[in-house]
Amino acid sequence: MNLTSRISNFEFENPLMNASGVWCKEAEQLDELKRSQAGTFVTKSATPQQREGNPSPRYVEVPLGSINSMGLPNKGFDFYLDYSLRYQNENPEKINFLSIAGMCADDNLEMLKKIDSSDFKGITELNLSCPNVPGKPQVGYDFEATEKILSQVYEFFQKPMGVKLPPYFDFAHFDQMAAILNKFPLQYVNCINSVGNGLYIDTDSESVVIKPKDGFGGIGGAYVKPTALANVRAFYTRLDSQIAVIGCGGVENGRDVFEHLLCGAQMVQIGTQLAKEGPQIFDRVLSELQTIMKEKGYNSIDDFRGKLKSI
Repeated sequence: MNLTSRISNFEFENPLMNASGVWCKEAEQLDELKRSQAGTFVTKSATPQQREGNPSPRYVEVPLGSINSMGLPNKGFDFYLDYSLRYQNENPEKINFLSIAGMCADDNLEMLKKIDSSDFKGITELNLSCPNVPGKPQVGYDFEATEKILSQVYEFFQKPMGVKLPPYFDFAHFDQMAAILNKFPLQYVNCINSVGNGLYIDTDSESVVIKPKDGFGGIGGAYVKPTALANVRAFYTRLDSQIAVIGCGGVENGRDVFEHLLCGAQMVQIGTQLAKEGPQIFDRVLSELQTIMKEKGYNSIDDFRGKLKSI
């Protein structure tokens, strides 16, 4: 059974990978990912310098998903670039994704210039959608700022790159953002980051469940799957064919992966459920996906990818 997926000129054995906020901060976690059955992995979204992130509790599992306000805890850009360079030297036939999320446009430009002048041969992800840093708005909701930063990036950046987007909820916004993204030689868009600023309440204690931002945080897990699928489908049908879509949101099993692929995703990321189960989840989900494909008579993901039917 052919599970091959592609982003740009890169080919992956299967479409599964982690979401950039999960199981990828420390070297030990990244080592587990690269030994897992995932097709590839993405590093933690990096800032130029190490960040501790928001105070705890900042991640809580709740019925149907999770709520978090992590605040971009990471070990700093140089750590993840160095790890990625070692990985490609040890595995010349494979590549990983390197995620960056500067606190301002200049941060992102600084990191991208370092990537552009380095020997990194993988794919860079520019995160335009972190909802959990107090005082830092999501660039992806400012269409003018998004176009400006991408224009600045492509004045010099020559390597493969994609962008991670927040969820959109209006057809006009799908249209406007797709029109902007189609102006640039992007390899992919990642749909979606968590649905920002939800609120979960513990009725026993009559309290919010996370400390930062008075309890407001990004919602992930099964709660967000319909929104994630809608964004994957909306951008798959609006973007130029050379721009792939990575789906992320609400993936707990092989059926969820099948639905993301059916909507047009090339790769599918797992976040909340990966945090619950660990990297062994990829074995289970791949097996479930293959079972569904066998039952439907599909020998390849390309047999059904993007072929969602209307009624």
